[in-house]
Amino acid sequence: MVNKQMSILVVDDLASMRMQVRGLLGQMGFKNITEARDGKEAITLLDRTEIDFVISDWNMPEIDGMGLLHYVRNHEMYEKLPFLMVTGQSDKNNVIEAVRAKVSNYIVKPFTPDTLEMKIRAVLRSTEPLWEK
Repeated sequence: MVNKQMSILVVDDLASMRMQVRGLLGQMGFKNITEARDGKEAITLLDRTEIDFVISDWNMPEIDGMGLLHYVRNHEMYEKLPFLMVTGQSDKNNVIEAVRAKVSNYIVKPFTPDTLEMKIRAVLRSTEPLWEK
């Protein structure tokens, strides 16, 4: 069963995309949602706030989604943090790069509410990260 009280960090440079993801998460019953405009702001929030799940865009200024993922995976405190990468890039090489960087799962824009929920559930249901399967 999914803990609807968990803290989710939504990271995207587009306010409209953050609002859309926040709305979808709200429809799914999640209430504890924090937003960041880029990886730099997300790192600051991670260091100040308890976060249980990250949903991050790939392409952003300052620190992009891959930079944020590398930060998360290279810090003992966050290394097991579920991380869902969201991107408009469906190129196979990008997926491979994200998997090698130990992303928990990957979703390509545009996506439906059902797809987002399915990906979140898959990450949370999994006892092993995607890169260890």
